[in-house]
Amino acid sequence: MRAPWRRTSGFGPTARLLMANQFAINLAFYMLMPYLAAHLSDDLGMAAWTVGLVLGVRNLSQQGMFLLGGTLADRCGYRAPILAGCLLRTAGFALLGLADSLPALLAASAATGLAGALFNPAVRAYLAAEAGEERRVDAFAAFNVHYQAGMLLGPLVGLALLAVDFTAVCTVAAAVFGALTLLQWRALPDRRARPAGQRESVLAQWRTVLANRPFLLFSAAMTGSYVLTFQVYLALPLAAGHALGADGPAATGALFTVSAAVAVLGQLRLTAWAKRLRTPSRALVAGLAAMGAAFLPPALLPPSDRAPQLLALVLAVAVLAAAGAVVHPFEMDTVVTLARNRLVATHYGLYNTVSGLGITLGNLAVGALWDFGTRHHAPYLPWLTLTTTGLACATAVHRLTRTPRHHPTPPTPAPAPTG
Repeated sequence: MRAPWRRTSGFGPTARLLMANQFAINLAFYMLMPYLAAHLSDDLGMAAWTVGLVLGVRNLSQQGMFLLGGTLADRCGYRAPILAGCLLRTAGFALLGLADSLPALLAASAATGLAGALFNPAVRAYLAAEAGEERRVDAFAAFNVHYQAGMLLGPLVGLALLAVDFTAVCTVAAAVFGALTLLQWRALPDRRARPAGQRESVLAQWRTVLANRPFLLFSAAMTGSYVLTFQVYLALPLAAGHALGADGPAATGALFTVSAAVAVLGQLRLTAWAKRLRTPSRALVAGLAAMGAAFLPPALLPPSDRAPQLLALVLAVAVLAAAGAVVHPFEMDTVVTLARNRLVATHYGLYNTVSGLGITLGNLAVGALWDFGTRHHAPYLPWLTLTTTGLACATAVHRLTRTPRHHPTPPTPAPAPTG
């Protein structure tokens, strides 16, 4: 585990702060969110549709407001939306621990979602600007290590706090975000995308981004990768429950752990390997094809046999996580390149909105395929469809990057950091 932190030390203090912030953000988020549904249904006695409504409001407020969050970051500087988002999530998490009425819970859920929409595009645009063109890929790789580490440790901390009660979980999560707000207020420098006098109207910003055809095509081509990644929350847990019955939830928790551990331990090595493929497009195509191939083991091994199916699911999660680690830094770098370093946060905001819409539609399709396959004794159907989705994404990105105007400039290998 020393290598990721040693690699991080090669960046400047602001980039290191942004990475540490992302670790804390995910630590607090994942210590609470995996247990929210059980709290609403078991502790508060809410109906399933109400639980779905509360969770859905959070997702809708975040995905629907990403474009606004990115726009604000480009207009007001990156620091203000980051601070506002962390402060808003402090209040939202605190309210989740205290609220027992539906209106209050909906308000808290919407606040937590809006908070993510505020700081996510700003953090990524800030990191891209801070790292510079030559080190963006390395910066996003190190950033993803911190991201996944928070995702790995958060549920474990939350599980320990549940021994007290859910209010304790919310209180600690809110305290983490409160501390982050203070830390960034004191230590995070203000940085703007462009001089204030050269700002354009919001509509002009949006027209600029929507007129960026290479970026829009890339966003559409990459949408399927987010559908594949989300199957850690949908198809893979469904398969674990089908194969293992009462042991399904425990197996699902183990799959989450495997996914995060592979990303944390393998990210930097996989990025170093992918950079030897000469162009970012080759790394993206290889990673996307591998993401699709990750779903072949569950399709090929019998779902009724516990041991083979569990092995297939572990293998699928490990390959999916490794492939995603290959894709992520080059994907984030490509967004900046296609934005031509202009309105980067707004581009990230729209990119996240498109991917969120893709996840919603993709999950509906995967769920329908799962039910159809179950009824017609074809359990391989959703897995093969997911594999095809990965290959289609890889093909689309390959074709896009063959056109010179879509082809991002390959990054110059950065010198090995010292210390």
